[in-house]
Amino acid sequence: MTQAPARSRPARRHHDREIVVLAVPAFGALVAEPLFVMADSAIVGHLGTAQLAGLGIASALLTTAVSVFVFLAYATTAAVARRVGAGDLQAAIRQGMDGIWLALLLGAAVVAIVVPTAPALVDLFGASHTAAPYATTYLRISALGIPAMLVVLAATGVLRGLQNTRTPLYVAIAGFVANAVLNVVLVYGAGLGIAGSAWGTVIAQCGMAAVYLTVVVRGARRHGASLRPDAAGIRASARAGVPLLVRTLSLRAILMIATAVAARLGDADIAAHQIILSLWSLLAFALDAIAIAGQAIIGRCLGAGDTQGARDVCRRMVAWGITVGAGLGLLVVISRPAFLPLFTGDPAVKDAALPALVIVALSQPICGVVFVLDGVLMGAGDGPYLARAMLAVLAVFTPVALLVPTLGGGLTALWGAMTLMMTVRMLTLWLRTRSGLWVVTGATR
Repeated sequence: MTQAPARSRPARRHHDREIVVLAVPAFGALVAEPLFVMADSAIVGHLGTAQLAGLGIASALLTTAVSVFVFLAYATTAAVARRVGAGDLQAAIRQGMDGIWLALLLGAAVVAIVVPTAPALVDLFGASHTAAPYATTYLRISALGIPAMLVVLAATGVLRGLQNTRTPLYVAIAGFVANAVLNVVLVYGAGLGIAGSAWGTVIAQCGMAAVYLTVVVRGARRHGASLRPDAAGIRASARAGVPLLVRTLSLRAILMIATAVAARLGDADIAAHQIILSLWSLLAFALDAIAIAGQAIIGRCLGAGDTQGARDVCRRMVAWGITVGAGLGLLVVISRPAFLPLFTGDPAVKDAALPALVIVALSQPICGVVFVLDGVLMGAGDGPYLARAMLAVLAVFTPVALLVPTLGGGLTALWGAMTLMMTVRMLTLWLRTRSGLWVVTGATR
């Protein structure tokens, strides 16, 4: 009995090192992505209010169009990692190429839809007559970069599956710098205005995609993997992605419902909600980085047939999720007085946000467990269960959230409903991991 902890301590240290090595660069890459929009906003904002409003609408549409395809990264990570664990690097890269070809096909389809319908999409978002032309211009041009954005997602999944999160970090940093420089040069130097900002983003995204493709193609040639599109492989990638698409759409629906409810509470509440949601999303990046490490490690362990290793990593990552979540929650509580003035000077907004931020802080350990177990099950290729579980969470959250304006409690009650949503998610994920049904070994699930 006394020797078991001694034997397990080196294993824990090994798991900790592996998690850190994968999660820290992944966090940097995740944070770099929203900096694209921030850089565009800072540069375009000096052109005028109408231009900035147009950018905000177009960016929201683009983010939605791309984020629903995040399964290209998640599903590819799990599939590639399994084959790495099985020792078949040729098949791993071949699987990654199928994901990249799927990304190109989906990207072309999205461009074909968004470019001609850009004015209607902008009107659907309620753009003013002054902002609408700028939003349409930015959306039409930036949409041309969507195939590159989706290739970046798929290729990032390939490298994560190969246990490489450093290259995505370097590419994300280079892409951010290139985007900022191109925006300044094209917006002001070339006098292209908001169109210059859009072209700068397209060029930067295409450059990032080109770097990723170079890395993956070199790996394919080194291991003798075919670069040609394989219809069966592409269909398999699509089938693996459908459940994760359902999961993502369900989560987006939850966030949209929360925003709609906040809007019904009043101007101060919706303003405070947007501030809190931005913080909540930022905190999610830190927790998602641990989940990404989980996807890569769990997939590799199951591909190698190491069920005990997969279970051990799962337990260790839950401990990481709770610890990091508790630390983030404490940071939120401590920084509240300094954080809110960065976004608003309105006392009504601050009064609405302060108690809701306490709820957000207290919920962070729960969020940590949710993100980690989400990553574990993604790494195991358990997408169908994740889709069903998220639909159940949506069914629970929707009536509770819609009752908030009637029952009272304001924004604090709404974020209480959000915490309930995360608690239900945690329960569904915990039950699945406890069941052991996710532990399916082999190069494919």
